[in-house]
Amino acid sequence: MRIPFAALALILAAPAAAQELGARTASPEAMIAEMSQTSPEEEMRALVAAADAHPLGTPENPVRVGGPEGERAYLVHLRCPGGGALRIGARSEVGIGAFGSVVAAYEVGCGADTARIVFDMYHEEHRETRAPAGFTFVP
Repeated sequence: MRIPFAALALILAAPAAAQELGARTASPEAMIAEMSQTSPEEEMRALVAAADAHPLGTPENPVRVGGPEGERAYLVHLRCPGGGALRIGARSEVGIGAFGSVVAAYEVGCGADTARIVFDMYHEEHRETRAPAGFTFVP
């Protein structure tokens, strides 16, 4: 098999070009600092502040919990307007929430009324104690 001269020249030049392009000019830390001027904590504070402009329990401001067990634990602490326990229905994925992760919703009921509460389960460090409108949170 004959390889054309132009193709052969490209093949031979590729390692030299790769070495030139792959040369690191900055440390990984410096590269990361250039990408984002804010710390992850500052970024999360900004996201939380933006989400708080929306009602709690919506895709724009999901209830932040740690995992599916956090979702269930939170729901156990919610009470209906009259103080009774709520009926917990099916869980379904809703899409991408305010914090960039997949969010899920539970259908809940109080008497004949039903509502949907949206959760973001990727917040192990957060313990929500607020209640969505119309509900009460009991510690």
